Amino acid sequence: MPGSHLKPQDAADVEQAVRSALADGKTLEVVGRGSKRTIGRAAQWDATLDLSGLSGITLYEPEELVLSAKAGTPLAEIEALVAASNQELAFEPMDYAAVLGSEAGSATIGGVLAANLSGPRRIKAGAARDHFLGVTAVSGRGETFKSGGRVVKNVTGYDICKLLAGSWGTLAAMTDVTIKTLPRAETESTVLVLNLDASAARKAMSAATSSFADVSAAAHLPAIVGVRIPEVAASRSAITAFRIEGVAPSVADRKGVLEKTLAPFGTLGALDETASRALWRTIRDVAPFAANGPSGARDLWRISTAPTQAPDLGRALEQADAELLYDWAGGLVWAALPASNDAHASQVRAAVAAAGGHATLIRAPAAVRAAVEVFSPEPAPLAALTARVRQSFDPQGVLNAGRMWAGV
Repeated sequence: MPGSHLKPQDAADVEQAVRSALADGKTLEVVGRGSKRTIGRAAQWDATLDLSGLSGITLYEPEELVLSAKAGTPLAEIEALVAASNQELAFEPMDYAAVLGSEAGSATIGGVLAANLSGPRRIKAGAARDHFLGVTAVSGRGETFKSGGRVVKNVTGYDICKLLAGSWGTLAAMTDVTIKTLPRAETESTVLVLNLDASAARKAMSAATSSFADVSAAAHLPAIVGVRIPEVAASRSAITAFRIEGVAPSVADRKGVLEKTLAPFGTLGALDETASRALWRTIRDVAPFAANGPSGARDLWRISTAPTQAPDLGRALEQADAELLYDWAGGLVWAALPASNDAHASQVRAAVAAAGGHATLIRAPAAVRAAVEVFSPEPAPLAALTARVRQSFDPQGVLNAGRMWAGV
């Protein structure tokens, strides 16, 4: 088994692979199509469990807003299918391809859920875990289990779906998943405020998100962050952006409300539907920090914090020459720092400790990821709980052992 590549074709094969690893005392790296393979600690495993062979949509009922698929199904395939029915995945999952330099569109639905991805609409629609209805998976014990179902509300027991979301394959190998779909907005528009600093932008975002405009996204891009959209790049200034989605008359009315709300903050601009969609794809995928762009050699951190703390956090990181992008009305901060042998981990952790929240090192060489904590270290009580959960699902540490934390 050492160094082998296992590619099961169905759930029974997955169960057999895990049982074989248990019997041989081996560990498995769990991947879909490998689009996020370089996120996490640079650990070593005995074999790769490649779930990309588990592909295909098994159920889609647009009128019921529900879709089921095998875990290795490409996300792009799912998004194309639901778009044909004028629906979408409302949590707007990002594609890590740009920042990691991997193949665009190679994400799988299982990987999206395992990483609990979400995009700019997070402030309104929630993350992947909030749309995750049901799962069939194989635990590290080699046992197949099911949880949830095909209904939005499920109260049959513990919500295992939410536990698996964000576990990065360390608890179980998902084989089939069920998710919620929602109608796609008829149109959208974006209002911009120009030349704000981070503190003023935070105040503008607070005003907008608490207004009757019902914005579905709010982000701040400092002037140093390049955006390859003519309507934005031409301004050569910092932009604070707000998206409104819905039917055309409602979007027009709410745009007026939003512009009135934002007028006191400075000069306004606007993007039509085409430019708006391009901008929010750029923000969703953190394209200004793309691996093949000017910031591609920098180490990249993803930081979640309270929106009110974002400006102070940003100022602290700027002391380490960070380039910043603020999403989720300030609740998500992307920080690209000059490459170093420790990814400036001590400065980042100190800034996050002062602001509250947690930070994940998304992009850095393997040697750096082996030397520093990639995911935020957990307080002792939480770490003990994590260890107990891991023990329940995977007592021998077969699945993705050490990917999130050493020894876990």
